[in-house]
Amino acid sequence: MDLEKFRNDVYNMTEKLSVNLQEKDMSKLNYVGQQLIEMYQKNLVKINHSVLELICASNLISRGYAVDVEKDISEILVCDIFAKKGDGNTILEIETGFTPPEHAMDTVDYFTARIMSKIARYSQHCSKFSLATPATGILPIPKIFLLPPNARKKEDIQKVKNLCDRYYKNPPIEYDDILNAHLHSVYLINIDGGFVTELDPQGYVDLTNDLLNRSEIEY
Repeated sequence: MDLEKFRNDVYNMTEKLSVNLQEKDMSKLNYVGQQLIEMYQKNLVKINHSVLELICASNLISRGYAVDVEKDISEILVCDIFAKKGDGNTILEIETGFTPPEHAMDTVDYFTARIMSKIARYSQHCSKFSLATPATGILPIPKIFLLPPNARKKEDIQKVKNLCDRYYKNPPIEYDDILNAHLHSVYLINIDGGFVTELDPQGYVDLTNDLLNRSEIEY
């Protein structure tokens, strides 16, 4: 995709999302769009992921947040969306379910380990951490993250670490990061409609658990 096509797609989505924003908030969404255009020029983003970021950013902006995309939050981590309001901040990571060809034979374990690692790594950098996914996909949320840290069993934490260690070694996911990780919500993104539905993690797991169980997927 050339730059002009990317820019037009961003502008069109921004205009579509403007119906849900007050006029004073449009500058915030335009700022996000401009960030994405500049990153595309550096070959750092693609349009399909950028559209998802715009939709999620619009929701947060409508709730009074200031939003940045593709923000560095540590020496090794760049988050999809970083939003700030008052003294609190939110990090949102978008998961599309894509797995690279080298994991064609272990897609479920790889994808679940990626979700585990994101919850463990990113949530320590914010007061609220959320995952987002297109409404066409299902996230296998490990049930350990539905429990408060003092209710998590050592053996369950170690199981999460063992799976993460298969894929993340440099640096590895630390035991204490898994122990203290927190998941605030899950966003379902309706791309065509240009809106999100936010669910609490337990509610999301309740809705998706039966489908995952039928495929014998449980973590």
